[in-house]
Amino acid sequence: METASLTLIGRPGCHLCDDARTVVTRVMDELSSRPDAPALTLDEVSILDDAELNAKYAEEIPVLLINGRVHNYWRIDPVRLTNALLELT
Repeated sequence: METASLTLIGRPGCHLCDDARTVVTRVMDELSSRPDAPALTLDEVSILDDAELNAKYAEEIPVLLINGRVHNYWRIDPVRLTNALLELT
């Protein structure tokens, strides 16, 4: 089984970050029961804790990375995320 590492980059108090977290966790929950889906992990990182991420993404948060590569900025589309994760298998 493939494994996909998701990283959600944001900051506390960001309503778009909260929305993105909701979408990501919902997609992860939906895929957890599918045998054709990769195993998923989620790490959340705040730009307030990392000067390099702050310089790179301050105007683009939330940012979702899949296996270290940018998947999307600002709003996370659940269908697009699901398709991207299923394509990993």
